[in-house]
Amino acid sequence: MSETTLTVRDLRRQWKPHKERLQQLNPEHPTNVRFHRACSWLQQAESLLEHKDWDSILLTQWIAFNALYGQWSDQAREPCSDRESWRGFQERVVQLDRGGHVSGMLLENRRLAIKIFEDEYLSRYFWQEPGQHSKKRARRDGHQASTWFLEKRWRTILENLLERIYFLRCQLVHGAATYKGALNRKATEYSAIMLGHVLRAYLQVWIHYGADENWGLMCYPPLRG
Repeated sequence: MSETTLTVRDLRRQWKPHKERLQQLNPEHPTNVRFHRACSWLQQAESLLEHKDWDSILLTQWIAFNALYGQWSDQAREPCSDRESWRGFQERVVQLDRGGHVSGMLLENRRLAIKIFEDEYLSRYFWQEPGQHSKKRARRDGHQASTWFLEKRWRTILENLLERIYFLRCQLVHGAATYKGALNRKATEYSAIMLGHVLRAYLQVWIHYGADENWGLMCYPPLRG
């Protein structure tokens, strides 16, 4: 079975031994809670696939991702910024990934990633001053991405890929796009599919190498009583 086709049920089954061990240390162990929260949202995204509701799939998958990377600032007493948090998380995952789960996923989905890089409307540079010049500059990312793959620059690919998906996520969350709008259908579909693959690869790293890692202060831990 390809890692990109793993279901939430598969992931939970793989995680179960770690879950039971961590529960003995702490019934509300933050590593377990993060995994549980992420899988709950990823499962919801799975249920939307048959309807091809790509807007909702993208958003629920990003929420699943946020459950993994979110950090709480003790000083500010609020969540840390998204970009700071997911970039730091991503760096940790790549460092831990001794089995090549992330690089394998990127190679398997290279064509899909290139399509996302070639879409100028997913580039923040294009929107700074929309026009032909900005369009050409944004499209250069597609050529750059091919070079990154040849050079196996996985961190660079991931950072720029997620930056584009995050850009679309922000458009949707802030009402800067129409629900199921015709103009961004392909971009939303490609981004949602790619994020699903990225998440499953990250969760594989979490399962195989991250169970005993300290993933930082979790936002809004479950409180009983």
